[in-house]
Amino acid sequence: MSARNILVINCGSSSIKFALVNEAQTTFPLQGLAERLGSPEAVLHRQFGDTKETLSLPGADHQAVLGKILPLAQEAAGGQLSGIGHRVVHGGEHFTEARLIDDSVIEGIRTSAQLAPLHNPAHLIGIAATMSLFPDLPQVSVFDTAFHQTMPSHAYRYAVPEFLYKEHGVRRYGFHGTSHRYVSKRAAEMAGLPVEDSAWLSAHLGNGCSTCAIVNGESRDTSMGLTPLEGLAMGTRSGDVDPNLHSYLARTLGWSIEQVDRMLNHDSGLKGLSGLSNDMRTLSEARLNGHPGAILAFEVFCYRLAKSLASMACALPKLNGLIFTGGIGENSAAVRERTVEHMKLFGFQLDAEANARCTRGVAGEIQADGSPRVIVVPTNEERQIALDTLALLGA
Repeated sequence: MSARNILVINCGSSSIKFALVNEAQTTFPLQGLAERLGSPEAVLHRQFGDTKETLSLPGADHQAVLGKILPLAQEAAGGQLSGIGHRVVHGGEHFTEARLIDDSVIEGIRTSAQLAPLHNPAHLIGIAATMSLFPDLPQVSVFDTAFHQTMPSHAYRYAVPEFLYKEHGVRRYGFHGTSHRYVSKRAAEMAGLPVEDSAWLSAHLGNGCSTCAIVNGESRDTSMGLTPLEGLAMGTRSGDVDPNLHSYLARTLGWSIEQVDRMLNHDSGLKGLSGLSNDMRTLSEARLNGHPGAILAFEVFCYRLAKSLASMACALPKLNGLIFTGGIGENSAAVRERTVEHMKLFGFQLDAEANARCTRGVAGEIQADGSPRVIVVPTNEERQIALDTLALLGA
């Protein structure tokens, strides 16, 4: 049987990220990003192998852009497209694994939209568009939250009245599950350990950041909660703050809940601390040049990350290693170095040369001799979504 092809789609409110995944190839035959959808500046960036192209599509919406992407995927797949895998951010408690999309799955995604109002409605738009364009092609939803449904109740419940959980779903869900799942499996393979007998601390660090405790291939705790705002300091998100901050700002500044939410989600984190940028690359350069805000943002980011990783260790029966992944985790040797410096009780020490070498897609162990394992694992959420989709189609 020839290798199968899966188109992976990640629809945002004004963007679509996509990749064609062939199960027998390590690189993507086709990948790209459509952004600023619905505006005069709408554009589609696509890459066939090593060839990159950019198309201007003024005013194009999700349906129009998917109408361009899907024929390209069919062509790149040689007419042998086996299915479509959709990333869905929030599955609530409805979904503990990937699901073939039908009316009940669509309703479950819609019900969970109140927990992810910026994400789930966009995913539904993408699903509707692809089902309209290719009604006979199998389609699968893969949920960011599903991996964390193995957390025990003492990890996912908030200390609030029970009716808020029972009637309104107020609990910790966690995100980045597809990434944490993928890198923990890869780390076990790289270390020569069975996935079903391994325990990891995982740090997914990008514009959004989270940590996870993974035991025998299952999530036991994670730093994000009801929404992706909980936990670490991130690119523009504050992470954990005193819950009374909302009422304090309402009393002292007259801010509405919407104003506080926007500040915490879009104007905080690295951006808010530095007053300069939410991009760690920009901040790293400014830090070396003595910029006070960049220095503060870097130090807060690393310290909060170390604290979170240390707390995640409470969920582990043993520790086979610490994983760094995501754009920052895979590329910032300085963040990795500073973070483990804060975790002295764990005995972590890095090999400076190995740490510097593991950037731009280079994976490997970076610990010094005698240190517990520290490993850089490039994430590949698109491939994990494709693998989950193929598993369902195979079943």
